[in-house]
Amino acid sequence: MRTSLNEIKLIDDHLFGTSDPADALLFDAMLILDNTLPEKIVWQQNTHTVIQQYSRKRLKAELDNVHQKLFSEPRHKRFRQKILNLFLNR
Repeated sequence: MRTSLNEIKLIDDHLFGTSDPADALLFDAMLILDNTLPEKIVWQQNTHTVIQQYSRKRLKAELDNVHQKLFSEPRHKRFRQKILNLFLNR
């Protein structure tokens, strides 16, 4: 399992451009020797994309929830009016 975690870290460092020169050289050698590594890189990159999309979706839902509360609940009327005035005065 540790080898797998090390490989994941090496791929992440490669994808994000954060590897030091020695690790980058090691990774280049691994690419030459391991014909399954390019496919692993693609899968890991796809995983990062899915996680990023999920995170954006959750953040958007949270922001929509906050927006709904701030602009519909009577107790936030004063705040809502201040915000609207910022845009009306321009």
